Amino acid sequence: MAKANQSGLGRSEAASGLLLISPTAIYAVLLLAAPLATVVMFSLLTGGRGQITWDFSLQNYIDVWTGPVYRAIMLRSLIVAFGVTLVTVVIAYPIAYFVSFHVEPSKKSIWLFLITIPFWTSYLIRVFLWKVILGYNGVVNSGLLSIGVIDEPLQWINYNVGALIVTLAHAYAPFAILPIFVSLEKIDRSLLEAGQDLGESRLRTFWRVTLPLSMAGVIAAVLIVFIPTIGDYVTPDLIGGGKLPMIANMMEVQMLKVNNKPLGSAIAVSAMFIVAIIAVGFVLLNRRFIGGQK
Repeated sequence: MAKANQSGLGRSEAASGLLLISPTAIYAVLLLAAPLATVVMFSLLTGGRGQITWDFSLQNYIDVWTGPVYRAIMLRSLIVAFGVTLVTVVIAYPIAYFVSFHVEPSKKSIWLFLITIPFWTSYLIRVFLWKVILGYNGVVNSGLLSIGVIDEPLQWINYNVGALIVTLAHAYAPFAILPIFVSLEKIDRSLLEAGQDLGESRLRTFWRVTLPLSMAGVIAAVLIVFIPTIGDYVTPDLIGGGKLPMIANMMEVQMLKVNNKPLGSAIAVSAMFIVAIIAVGFVLLNRRFIGGQK
């Protein structure tokens, strides 16, 4: 009798649990799994110029992985994404460190509030502002001309990979600052004091204690910045002047302009596959650091 009651109780708890998560599960299936499955299905079809043939084939993937244009654009996208991630994290870490260790606890919320101010404006407005700053007749060139540093406007500061990296790093900097700040806040300050009591300098204490303990936040910041950066298509179109397309721009061309949805889907799935491999590598690295801290 008792076993029957326990089994009935277990089934009721399981049913309650399933009922509790069912809205989220349905939402995930409808808005995440179903669209992804549709893209994968389209990538296996054949067609072009708006015509789709329901003949399953891997030809689209062969074209994407063997085509020199697609490989070059994917390589450029990875270079830009890694460059943006590196610059963003290098800039974000000192800011997060300063707020965590050198700002009074009562004022930290104000600093975090100030860090989020860029989100008050539209992403497009921020990109256009950088175009104005780095443009041929922009703020940088006008300022250098007015003080006599240059005789004619610089052309290499815009429409290049460097301009893309600067613009995207500014856009995603808050995303990197916040997780690093959280990881720094979790560090037990007594560990730092113990290191200095044992004769370690501040620099060695940072290198051997603070940095390893905050690596989980650094890796989280890397993922948060890298994944959306590689899929950005607005900034390359505006800052790059259409001359430096990234993989997302190629998807847009195939999907909307050429109207070759199977090939565009194959590009999207290939990009997701590459990003997933890199992301899994960072996640495993993150788990290694967390395991080492334990």
